[in-house]
Amino acid sequence: MKKERVIIKIGSSSLTNAGGELSREKLQEYVDAIAGLYKEGHQVVLISSGAVAAGFSGLKYPSRPVTLAGKQAAAAVGQGLLMQAYTEAFNEYHIETGQILLTRDNFSNKHQYQNAYSTITELLRRGVLPIINENDTIAVDELTFGDNDMLSALVGGLIHADCLIIITDINGIYDSNPATTPYAKRYHFLSEIQEEQFKEAGASASKVGTGGMKSKLQAAHTGLSLGLRAFIGIAEGPSSFQDILAGKGDGTYIGFPGRFILNSKKQWLAIHSLPTGEIIIDDGAKKALLQKGKSLLPAGIVEVSGRFESGGVVEVKDMKGQMIGKGQVNMSAEELMRIKGKSTHETADMTVTERAEVIHRDEWVPAEKERM
Repeated sequence: MKKERVIIKIGSSSLTNAGGELSREKLQEYVDAIAGLYKEGHQVVLISSGAVAAGFSGLKYPSRPVTLAGKQAAAAVGQGLLMQAYTEAFNEYHIETGQILLTRDNFSNKHQYQNAYSTITELLRRGVLPIINENDTIAVDELTFGDNDMLSALVGGLIHADCLIIITDINGIYDSNPATTPYAKRYHFLSEIQEEQFKEAGASASKVGTGGMKSKLQAAHTGLSLGLRAFIGIAEGPSSFQDILAGKGDGTYIGFPGRFILNSKKQWLAIHSLPTGEIIIDDGAKKALLQKGKSLLPAGIVEVSGRFESGGVVEVKDMKGQMIGKGQVNMSAEELMRIKGKSTHETADMTVTERAEVIHRDEWVPAEKERM
């Protein structure tokens, strides 16, 4: 079997006992199965929830806290306990582990994004198993991923993983709720995720997790757009992850290998960058960008809005107002206002930069619908 780079996401509901506390027995089962992948030469990155579950009893909470302060306090206590549990379990297999805590801000900041890539790939190169979680102790709403499902997809894209495995307590995606519908049909394979599947998916049924099946579908959908194939289902037994990679998993497989892949720079542009302006272009420039792979020149620009400097990210829209992509500009908004609609020859002495392109094709990424 081909050696693969695999992202495994394990949620709180898969790691806890009936009381909502961290279960060492369940954790050990997953460690045993991951060790099986290591033995076959695969690289693994583990995205693990469970910090709140591991920490709330130490704060004398009778059950999992529901307030933000309570959750963050429990995560502060539990994060170390969760890593200790994983480290001790993986030590039995002589597998070194490393912890990484991330927030959305680490992805929107280009330098931090690049540093995250360098750190994770260096750990993998050294044979270390990265264990990643959202930094729940300090994250605020606008800086969160929503749940670790989306975090797993974004990390998978960042490091160009082959496969995203999302473990849950339901064996795959159904066309209706299998808990309430006796004849619910399971999807064994989906080439892509349609709006129909999002409508059929429900919110989280677990009291210890934040993400339901819809969040897992959204994560898989994002993973597909970043070149990963995905699996959503359950994992039981020491060979469960090996079985999943071999196509024998108990769940739903999504997507094909070798899909369209964005490099790290363009992933950052497409998904994580925060636009500070907007450019509207004419039909000729749209055709040049989307169909001919050309750069954007001043002549094709119709309108400029926002306040941005050279190096800023802008949304690019067509004459109908539809966003067709994002790009990193070589000129400020002030410069672009002076040169929009003019030929390259006319603008030669009107800008600070010596580059003729407003957005070079290497600093441009089409919207997802344009990449399909």
